Amino acid sequence: MAAIVCLLLVNVSGVEGQTAAPEGSPTAPPKLALLVYQKFQFGKASERQKLEVAVSHACDRLAVPNSWIDLESLTGPPEALFFDPFDSFEQTEKAFSIWGQIYPTHPELARLQQQLETTLVSERTVIAVRRDDLGYRAMNIDLSKARFLRVLEVRLQPGHENDFTEAFKILGAAYEKIDSDTPWMVYQVNVGTPSPSFLIFVPMSALRQNDDLLSRGKSLRDAEGEEAAERMQQISREAYASTESNLYYVSAETSHVSKEFAAGDPDFWTPKKQANTKSEESAPAAKPKP
Repeated sequence: MAAIVCLLLVNVSGVEGQTAAPEGSPTAPPKLALLVYQKFQFGKASERQKLEVAVSHACDRLAVPNSWIDLESLTGPPEALFFDPFDSFEQTEKAFSIWGQIYPTHPELARLQQQLETTLVSERTVIAVRRDDLGYRAMNIDLSKARFLRVLEVRLQPGHENDFTEAFKILGAAYEKIDSDTPWMVYQVNVGTPSPSFLIFVPMSALRQNDDLLSRGKSLRDAEGEEAAERMQQISREAYASTESNLYYVSAETSHVSKEFAAGDPDFWTPKKQANTKSEESAPAAKPKP
């Protein structure tokens, strides 16, 4: 429970100065997230970075079936976490099928992917489903504005999913009482982990938003009340097998997002394209040949 408190007491508003992303918007939290964790070999970070950039640029030129946000670790072991948004399992299945057709017809992309795999120590993939009943103002989140994500993974003892649900409803109610501007989104792992697991994502636009941790803590505990706080502690003792909290930064250069998503903040997601467009607009018109 200490990890949950440390993660969610922080005044980290990922929606600073922005409007809510409506349901169905490409920048809103997706219904389904395919998450790929990659740990890479010591000394291979630079090589891997170059390969990821090359893959991203290649996919920008192709009609690939899905997008992804590349999250690079700032804490914990060096790793990347790829966040792939989907609307359904059916869409995920179609994407896998299309990728199976892309690689044979684009051998250069297949070669880059094979080279990437040689830089890795390990890789694991999970698929998680958004839990609207457990997130806090999740529809206020615009992922195109996120520059950092705090990610908390909670693994439960078997049969304790309802206890986790109860704990986060208590926490959400306390946040509502203090009218916190700290939204988070919760995903329940459907496949990919040996025990029942949940993932909590807190997007941030800047790291300085962590600075209000202590001032938020007391008001939140007061809002919970003594009885609810004791129940939360009981749940943490009995239900949680483990918790792990890490901080990631968003790498635009190695991500592949849709034009609609990039339009949420084009200066961040497509800076080169923006610079080229402005240069073309400011250039003098070519004179007709005599």
